[in-house]
Amino acid sequence: MRRRLTLLVAATMCLALLAFVVPLALLLRTVAQDRATATAGADAQSLVSLVGTADPDTLRFSVEHMAARARGPLTVYLADGTVLGTRTPRTSAVRLAALAGVSRTVDRADGREIVVAVLGRPDGTAVIRAFVPAAELTRGVVRAWLVLAALGVALLLLGLLVADRLSRALVSPITELSAVSHRLAGADLTARARPDGPPELREVAGALNHLADRIQDLLREEREQVADLSHRLRAPLTSLRLEAESLSGTDAVRIAARVDAMERAVTGLISQARHQRETDTYAECDAACAVRERVAFWTVLAEDTGRGVTLDVTADGTLPVGVPADELAAAVDALLGNVFAHTPDGTAFSVALVPRAGGGALLTVADDGPGLSADLARRGASAGGSTGLGLDIARRAARSSGGRMDLSSGPAGGARVTLELGPPTPAPPP
Repeated sequence: MRRRLTLLVAATMCLALLAFVVPLALLLRTVAQDRATATAGADAQSLVSLVGTADPDTLRFSVEHMAARARGPLTVYLADGTVLGTRTPRTSAVRLAALAGVSRTVDRADGREIVVAVLGRPDGTAVIRAFVPAAELTRGVVRAWLVLAALGVALLLLGLLVADRLSRALVSPITELSAVSHRLAGADLTARARPDGPPELREVAGALNHLADRIQDLLREEREQVADLSHRLRAPLTSLRLEAESLSGTDAVRIAARVDAMERAVTGLISQARHQRETDTYAECDAACAVRERVAFWTVLAEDTGRGVTLDVTADGTLPVGVPADELAAAVDALLGNVFAHTPDGTAFSVALVPRAGGGALLTVADDGPGLSADLARRGASAGGSTGLGLDIARRAARSSGGRMDLSSGPAGGARVTLELGPPTPAPPP
């Protein structure tokens, strides 16, 4: 846009300069010709009275003196054939003036000829001839044209400089608006546009800021609703805890432990929903620790349902990934929950966590069940009567770290889900 505005101004100025400079250049040439012609004509007219009244010696001296000062040939032709001043042969214009007694100006290839007929002499009509060479007609014109050309180029450069400054002042707010919109698209809801530039752009900046504020309000309301919905789970959990306390033996301890874990998960959900920031660019957790913890939780249920569990965590020490610990735990719970929900009791499954080339990790959950239904790949769709959001939770956890999720079939024909978890993003310096 900036380049197009500059080109538009350059084209407009070129047309304006051509419309101004070309007529002015032609006018300068005409003025120079008229000036030279007027000067020569004045020299010729100054001799008219002398030619008509002065004696021969005075006339000769005066003509010789004027011819020496003139910029071109100056000649007086008397009727008796005497030639005074610059010695030049008689031309057709001189002969015509002597015969007809008519003064005139004649343009020739080599210049301009001015002839003045002087009547009333006793010996007949005398003719005064002044000649302006072509070089004298155009003297100073080329220099004036060069000055005009330099002035036109200077004006064009000045116009381009002003156009560049004006276009920069116009394009800079647009560029800033584009950068703010990209930041908002990247989930940075703290980005705001600075109202600057023309009134139209200031109005757009205000509308963009209002949109960002509205998005923040909507997200805040949505989180409050999620927190309220999560809080409603406390009542049935409390009832379940009371039922567990009424039991005795190991079953009561096991059920109470699971209720405690569920209550902690609900509490974490409420806290996350109410205090989650709009952007969590620098999230990080130890994938090895999170996966081991969640698999250990599901192993107890797997034992009750006769499922074999294989855990393979190939990591020396910690395995950092760019996903918050609670989101990674929710993703693992969603994947393992699908195994329990969509495969019959006794179906074995495996969980593998290996380092990823370039940083991060690869998390694979595979089972020996009937395979993955196509409906499970779509958000909100499920063939098993569930919400259909389990795989989407895992997919969003992978994408938040710059990775992705792949669905395939395992070696025994069951389902295989692989999460590619990216490495943590380095935090900016304080």
